[in-house]
Amino acid sequence: MRAIVLNAPGEPHTLTLQELPIPEPGYGEIRVRIKAASLNPVDYKMAMNGHPDWVYPFVPGVDAAGIVDLVGEGVTQWSKGDRVVYHGSFVRPGSFEEYNIAKAHAVGRIADGISFEEAAAFPCAGLTAYQVLNRKMNMKAGSSILIHAGAGGVGGYAIQLAKAYGASQILTIASPDNFDYVKSLGADIVIDYNVGNIHERVMELTNGLGVDYILNSINRKSAQEDLPMLSFGGQLACIAGAPEIVADFQPSHKTFTIHKMMLAGAHLSNDKRAESELGVMAEEFMELMVAGKIRSTISKRISLDEVPQELTRLKQRHVMGKIVVSL
Repeated sequence: MRAIVLNAPGEPHTLTLQELPIPEPGYGEIRVRIKAASLNPVDYKMAMNGHPDWVYPFVPGVDAAGIVDLVGEGVTQWSKGDRVVYHGSFVRPGSFEEYNIAKAHAVGRIADGISFEEAAAFPCAGLTAYQVLNRKMNMKAGSSILIHAGAGGVGGYAIQLAKAYGASQILTIASPDNFDYVKSLGADIVIDYNVGNIHERVMELTNGLGVDYILNSINRKSAQEDLPMLSFGGQLACIAGAPEIVADFQPSHKTFTIHKMMLAGAHLSNDKRAESELGVMAEEFMELMVAGKIRSTISKRISLDEVPQELTRLKQRHVMGKIVVSL
């Protein structure tokens, strides 16, 4: 089978297209004939750093959609020909290959009317946003939210989810080139991260009260800077590093909650319930797509051999929405 492989940790351009043996599923696993996959920052970050559990040549890629090709021993919930989507573990061979092995309990059934490409575009980014707003924050209608990097994968889905949950004010941060795009997703106010003081702008827009929720996918430093922008009882979700210092960044009279998020932690935990939740959330997410409350944020479709160059572009932060690989 064709696969994009890494022979040693390195930059995205070191990935190459090679032929590998078709893998066999073990107990509790299924083999999926990949129809579509999508690119995520974790793909190039892990490629650069490597992992002690990897055996080279290693295939990256965590988002996948395809058809069940072979069912392993002990699997009763899936049959050959079923359409499935999943967020895989980055410590196992990934989705940038024609056949991939998945844990049977961690995948979701693709809803009727959802294409393989639309399905592959959401697991890592969409389920991160969904887990934050639905599972952790329990976002309430009439609340306000600030979403960093609104034009990115997580941000684009988070804006739509906030709209679906009835947010009264959706603020997001983006570059001017992406203003129209994030507004089309449902953002009410877009703040240019290159101009002025973001804290002052947010406090001005909220009459000095701050926002009820903040989703930060940038870094630890900006997460620290988010704390004074939270309203009383507000919640901050951090995907790329939680604040190191809390007391110095928040008035003592305010209460708040910080959520440290890592979707892939479900796989790393070896907790079957946590892994199964990934499949459950995927199916719930697709219900919102079928209902027209969330649309796919695919910005570009590529072939398997284009993965290295497009991961390089993603690393340079020049990407809006999601890049999907069609096999």
